[in-house]
Amino acid sequence: MLMEGLHLPLTTPFYPDGRLNLRKLEHNVGRYSRTPAAGMAVLAETGEAALLSDSETRETMETAIRAAADSKVMTAGVSRGSVAGTLELAEFAASVGYDAILVKRPASLRENQPREILTFFQALADRSPLPVLLYSTGSAGLPLELAGELASHPGVIGLVEETVSQDRIARILELTSSVRREVTVTTVFAAVTGRMRSMKNDGAATFVSAESLGGGAAVATAAPKPAIKTRTKTIGFQVIAASTANGLTGLRSGASGLMPGFAAAAPQGCYEVYAAWKDDDQPLADEKQARLAPAVALVEEELGVPGIRYGCDLNGYFGGRPRLPLLSLTAEQRQEVERVMAGIRN
Repeated sequence: MLMEGLHLPLTTPFYPDGRLNLRKLEHNVGRYSRTPAAGMAVLAETGEAALLSDSETRETMETAIRAAADSKVMTAGVSRGSVAGTLELAEFAASVGYDAILVKRPASLRENQPREILTFFQALADRSPLPVLLYSTGSAGLPLELAGELASHPGVIGLVEETVSQDRIARILELTSSVRREVTVTTVFAAVTGRMRSMKNDGAATFVSAESLGGGAAVATAAPKPAIKTRTKTIGFQVIAASTANGLTGLRSGASGLMPGFAAAAPQGCYEVYAAWKDDDQPLADEKQARLAPAVALVEEELGVPGIRYGCDLNGYFGGRPRLPLLSLTAEQRQEVERVMAGIRN
C-alpha cells in the first residue's frame, strides 16, 4: 500500500453528554473526502482512541469507512494491550474495507523491553489481514533499531513517526535501506485502495422490457463502473511524519508522507506545504510552513486535542467537545484560537 501524500488524523465527534456522534463523523469524512488529502487515519492520537470502548471503536471505524471516498487510503488505529485484542480489531478493520492498520507500542511495555516489543509486532504482522504501520508517539516511542528490524517483515509497510528530526528520519532510512517492495498504483502513481480494486466491469448497461416482466414497468440498469487501470511501483520502507511543526523537515529528510494532527483542522493549509515540497518549490514550502507555525504552536502543541477540535469547528468540520477527562477550551482560549487561525480557512 502506497502511503505518500497527506493523511488526515480524524477527531472522534461526541454529543455533549459524551455519546458518539456518528452523524457528525459521516459529515466530517464526507467533507474530508473532497480535499486533496491522500487518505485518513481513524482513531489515531487525535481520535481519543483510548477513551472508546471496543464496541464504540467498531462503530467509529464502520461509520468512517462507509462515508469515505473509494480513492482515499483508510487507516485504522487498532492498538490494544495484547496481540489477541489488536488482531481482533485488525480483522474487523479488514472486514469493513480498511487498507492498513496503525499500531503503537502497548503501554505495558517499556522501551527497555526490546524482546517483548519485537515479539508483539512480529506476532501481529504474522497474522494481520492488513498491512501494519508502526506508530511511534511521544508516549509510546519505538526504538529505531527495533523499527529497522521490523521493517524487513513483509507485513510491515512503514512507520508513522511523531518525533521528527533530520537525524532521526535519516537513521530510520539508513536502517531500512535494504527494503524494496512492489506496490500497485494508478496510472498517475496514486495509491490503489482495496475499495477501488473491488470495482469490476462486468458488462454494459442492460434494459429489461415491460413485456418480459409480465406487464410491469420496464427496468434499466446502469453500467457498472469500469475497472481501474493500474501499474506497479518500487518503493522502500515508508516513513510518515506525524509532526505539523516539523513536517517539512521530515519530507526533506526522506519521509514519503505526512500525518500531522493539525491537518484535521486545516487540511488545505497542511496540504499546501506538501504540494509545494512535492513540486520542488522550496521557498513556497517554507512560506506555507511559516504561515501555519503560530496556529500550530497554540492549537496543537499547547492546547492539544481540545484545541484541534475547536479549530475544526472554525473551518466547517465538526469538532465539538472532547470526552472527559479532557475539557473544552475556555472562552479566552477560544478567542486566541480564532485569532491565530484567522487566515487559515478551508
